Amino acid sequence: MVGVVPKVKADIRADWTTKASGARGRALRIVLISALVPLSLTLVQCGKAPNPAALAANSQANVQVVNQTVAKTNPQVASSDTFEDRFPAPQFRERFPSASESLLQRQMSDFSPKRAVQQQPEQAPYRVASLTPQVPYQRPPREDLTTLVSMKSSAFPYFGNNPASDTPFLNISKGDRRGHRSYSGRVLWQDETYNDSRVLVHVPEHFDVRKPGVIVVFFHGNGATLERDVRDRQLVPQQITDSGANAILLAPQMAVDAADSSAGKFWQPGGLKRFMEESASHLARMTGDPNSARAFANMPIVIVGYSGGFLPTAWSLEVGGISDRVRGVVLLDAVYGEMDKFASWIESHRSGFFVSSYTHYTARRDRELMSMLRQKGIGVSEDMDGPLRPGSVVFVETGDGITHRDYVNRAWTQYPLKDVLVKMSATPALALTRVAATTGSSASGR
Repeated sequence: MVGVVPKVKADIRADWTTKASGARGRALRIVLISALVPLSLTLVQCGKAPNPAALAANSQANVQVVNQTVAKTNPQVASSDTFEDRFPAPQFRERFPSASESLLQRQMSDFSPKRAVQQQPEQAPYRVASLTPQVPYQRPPREDLTTLVSMKSSAFPYFGNNPASDTPFLNISKGDRRGHRSYSGRVLWQDETYNDSRVLVHVPEHFDVRKPGVIVVFFHGNGATLERDVRDRQLVPQQITDSGANAILLAPQMAVDAADSSAGKFWQPGGLKRFMEESASHLARMTGDPNSARAFANMPIVIVGYSGGFLPTAWSLEVGGISDRVRGVVLLDAVYGEMDKFASWIESHRSGFFVSSYTHYTARRDRELMSMLRQKGIGVSEDMDGPLRPGSVVFVETGDGITHRDYVNRAWTQYPLKDVLVKMSATPALALTRVAATTGSSASGR
């Protein structure tokens, strides 16, 4: 009897152990089956495109199984820390920019390898072994060229005589300084007023030396400088460009910002000829064609004299040495004297034209010059409405509202130099080609 009791207790313990092991095994099998079923479904579908609905269902099933398992083992975690809490689903706003953000748009070409771009050097004229010794010159593209060039043959400095008195032009001295006493009695010093040898040169972009063209020589009036007045206030370079004519500008500096009309080197015989010869070499270098110097040296000339510019204009016609190259003369309120020189040139050069526009300041002398020409049998027109032809002689009186100071910008019309060049271009006999369309000028006289 004593030995029976331990055996019964041992059997009870073994049976309880067996039942507990069986329960744990069944729980483990349930967990493994729950985990392997979704995995098996996934493996079955390998090689196929995933089905969004199936993915969503499997994901939800996994979440439920995990939640149930966790709830059985750890009820506290199940109630406060879910899968969604630990791994929140991505939101729309996290994958796309907000309204305040932007996306950088790119093209496929943005990702292509970039090749280094090599700049080609400018092609200069070159010699080749052929019957033609040199490739024909091609003008390189350029813009309008406006610059100041110092020339030995420009008006000043001048150390010769004043032809009006046949005495030295610099007739005043004070220590080492020399000066000139002007017509008004004021002393103007050489180092301040008569020492600027620069010339304003303007070559429009459209200018072509191979076509018929002219060189406009502009003599400015008293109290002027090339930059402040001729270029910026009177807009002489702009008028030449806007005309569309095949023309360039040469404007020598006369007395600097002074009430003086002295002609300097243009008083001397051959003064204009030397000036044009030196200009031809400068223009050839500036335009990039050294072979064009001969063309510039023979190109027709139009002389424009404004106000005090009448004096160098008259002497250039009289003793300049190349009066036959002068195709036209334009005086802008400038007949203050030297009428005999103007009348002589008009009478002996009937292939050229002459235009004098005037205000009441010069009206008396203009009428005197008209009378001189009519006595010589030369017809005179008193308006600029008609065409400008070889032999045309035109005098135009402008109204009281036109001021002398702004005369280069507005005389019988706005921008009179432009109007003259346009009228020249319309007359082939005046040897001037229109190589660009006339453009309206947006700038106003200042």
